[in-house]
Amino acid sequence: MKTAFLFPGQGSQVVGMGKEFYNNFTVAKDVFEEVDDALNQKLSDIIFNGSIEELTLTENAQPAIMATSIAILRSLMHESGKTIDQLCQYVAGHSLGEYTALCAAGSVSLSDCAKLVKLRGKSMQNAVAPGVGTMAAVLGMDKEKLDLILREVSKEGLVCQVANDNCPGQIVVSGHVSAVESACELILNAGAKAKILPVSAPFHSSLMNPVQDIMLSKLKETTINTPKVPLICNVLAKQITDPAQIIDCLIEQISGMVRWTESMRHLKSLGVLSLTEIGVSRVLSGMNKRIDSEFVLSNIRTIDDIN
Repeated sequence: MKTAFLFPGQGSQVVGMGKEFYNNFTVAKDVFEEVDDALNQKLSDIIFNGSIEELTLTENAQPAIMATSIAILRSLMHESGKTIDQLCQYVAGHSLGEYTALCAAGSVSLSDCAKLVKLRGKSMQNAVAPGVGTMAAVLGMDKEKLDLILREVSKEGLVCQVANDNCPGQIVVSGHVSAVESACELILNAGAKAKILPVSAPFHSSLMNPVQDIMLSKLKETTINTPKVPLICNVLAKQITDPAQIIDCLIEQISGMVRWTESMRHLKSLGVLSLTEIGVSRVLSGMNKRIDSEFVLSNIRTIDDIN
């Protein structure tokens, strides 16, 4: 059975994540220490002992989640004695998780990946003034009907667009506060559910466009190798391996939609039925269960999971 390794995005952070791996596997400890050195910051102390408020800051959460997933993956590789291409045939990540997936597949070094996601998080946080943008989860409405509502509220320069197509019945929208709030009202009136999310910025919307130039400059300075296994790209929902195309997709992803439902369905079309989520959450597994009941889902979150 073909397998894909999946890596979660922002929102999956918890204080203490990865600590048991740090304490029990030298390869995991090395990951956290390398990230600390790359960022010239004791991020591991924030991850293991900090407040959830400090850990949730976008510029901390993004490298912290990436580091934890890579520490877990390297522990699995060490214990199994297998390389990434012996363990899976494809990798994918949700938003931030796409960078983790590229690091897992050997396309980006751990040190470079830490610097990239730190800059990404900080730039996304600073792109829009506080209170200007927000995001909302939409439950129980199909994308076609939602698109009509978004067109209605996106007038006079206001932005409200689909940020994440997560799974059937679960879509996230992003944009200006007033437009998102108007959309939520229309969604509720149509009989579906909508809830403003506790986020600090309108991710995956055109309001993030200023971040693209910042990240393009940094990515051009970064060595991007051909991944050892193909990446299923968020914005294309298909497999890619070309380093130039990887950069293009990472840039487009900043303001573009995470096409998760399509990505998972594309994996199935490639013969992948086994999906393993590597990280501290089960969020992706929950979504994947709703995308296709034939997927065989597993999570690697603890040492027991590796055993």
